[in-house]
Amino acid sequence: MAFRQALKLAVCGLAGGSAAVLFSAVAVGKPRGAGGSDAESRWASPEAQTWAERVRPGPASGVWDSNWDKREPRSLINVKKRSTETGEEEITSKLDNFKARATRHIFLIRHSQYNLDGSLDKDRTLTELGREQAELTGGRLASLGVKFDKIVHSSMTRAIETTDIISKHLPGVSRISTDLLREGAPIEPDPPVSDWKPEARQYYEDGARIEAAFRNFIHRADAKQEEDSYEIFVCHANVIRYIVCRALQFPPEGWLRMSLNNGSITHLVIRPSGRVALRTLGDSGFMPPDKITRT
Repeated sequence: MAFRQALKLAVCGLAGGSAAVLFSAVAVGKPRGAGGSDAESRWASPEAQTWAERVRPGPASGVWDSNWDKREPRSLINVKKRSTETGEEEITSKLDNFKARATRHIFLIRHSQYNLDGSLDKDRTLTELGREQAELTGGRLASLGVKFDKIVHSSMTRAIETTDIISKHLPGVSRISTDLLREGAPIEPDPPVSDWKPEARQYYEDGARIEAAFRNFIHRADAKQEEDSYEIFVCHANVIRYIVCRALQFPPEGWLRMSLNNGSITHLVIRPSGRVALRTLGDSGFMPPDKITRT
């Protein structure tokens, strides 16, 4: 009914700009359930919306947030304080000082297979197969022929041991350990799963930390960075899947719908404009089939 009314208004001679806006609204629309009432009430009530619907650009806006990392140049200066003498020229000059010029290549590595029987983190060491997987991952990274700038890794045992082996293939590359990249429950998955249900407080605690890891490590290059960078992050499946969703501005609740093999490589590219591309997700094609696991 709403579409028919909109169509009649447009035919009756709405101005071009108004018609364009109207048709955009009609085309995007609202999800309709049985009779339309359930879905419409969900969108109308902020309490009923998910985190993704409230915070990120979605179907209602249909736009990419170019300032997703809060590093878009115009957001870093006060454009209202412009000189009456130089005007826009001064603004342009200031913007140049904040513009990123380099591309960041982010390689997210999932740790190798580890001992699941360990009760404490220190007991969850890599298995023999896990060590083989790390060797293969290290060899693959070395074969790419790029100069890696650093390796940032989770402070959990399985990530440290995976990094130890990978580092042998990349001599001279500095290492940084961080608690931010430790495994956890980033956000309650939607749709839910029946075999994994952490307590609500775990999402509350882990989610803030993993979101902090995303904000701290995943962003466009600093304006002072002159050359493209290649950085390795050795961490965990939940962390990587959440980061991918956030970087691509997909609903983060969908993170559990992706699957990552042990020792796999996920490659994100962040352009100076802030545009993000996913080159590979969970690549383990460099491993023989009998070496591939997902534990």
